[in-house]
Amino acid sequence: MPRIDGHVHVWDLDVRDQPWTTGRFAPLHRSFALADAVAERERAGIDGVVLVQTLAVAEETPELLRLAGADAAVAGVVGWVDLTSAGVAEHLHRLQAEPYGDRLVGIRHLVQGEADPRWLCRPDVRRGLSAVADAGLTYDLLILPHQLPAAHETAAALPDLRFVVDHLAKPAIATGQLEPWSTGLRALASLPNVACKLSGMVTEADWTSWTVEQLRPYAESVLDAFGPERVLFGSDWPVCTLAAGYDEVVGAAEQLVAALSPAEREAVFGGSVRAVYRLPRRPGATSLDIRSSTDQHPRIL
Repeated sequence: MPRIDGHVHVWDLDVRDQPWTTGRFAPLHRSFALADAVAERERAGIDGVVLVQTLAVAEETPELLRLAGADAAVAGVVGWVDLTSAGVAEHLHRLQAEPYGDRLVGIRHLVQGEADPRWLCRPDVRRGLSAVADAGLTYDLLILPHQLPAAHETAAALPDLRFVVDHLAKPAIATGQLEPWSTGLRALASLPNVACKLSGMVTEADWTSWTVEQLRPYAESVLDAFGPERVLFGSDWPVCTLAAGYDEVVGAAEQLVAALSPAEREAVFGGSVRAVYRLPRRPGATSLDIRSSTDQHPRIL
């Protein structure tokens, strides 16, 4: 089974600035192309990637779709739309009608940056999320621990929409704090339409001194709450390079799931990505043979 990285970013500063790459994130203030990580990805045994949006800019998603059309290693794209817009359903339809629009597998918004901790519960946001469900797409939850209750309410109110939590909801790994994050995440995991990415851990830890053992309590909390069939690996490249190389992130994840059965490890590194994003078979694909596998993982709608 091909191994898929469920969370990768790319950007070109000649096309668009990334205003967030300042201060501590200044090392990321350069362009990152898919080709920049090919050698590392192949050494780590990763066959394909899911590209994830970076900015709340409508033009970015068609650009990512074109990248997906040009590179057989791209299994799918998680894009962005304005969920609060009255025309969100039409926007999603236009994206899916784009060249390579079939590669659009999900939508994400930078909820972590919203001042309102209950932003996900707003009626206009819920209407937009319903449109995402109607379009057959998944919704990535980029949230912080204090936003977990609103995420739980929203996922419970929209049982037909598949949700996936990015970066474990960013627990305070650097300080070793587990609560109230663990309780909030476990409540969210009780809903069968929610999955979680094993991603973003090294950048929530201390960038210079993190160890696999410091990550382990957080990874084990996720695996215990969701089960391996609803946990999917993501590198968060190139953001992860602030703390670790691509191969280091893959290696850490492999150590964290080493005690699982071969089938469970296969789920984390490929099967769960297929189920969550309903990845289609790609006509003419050579390096990947990606198809829907929701029947193998019935807890994801």
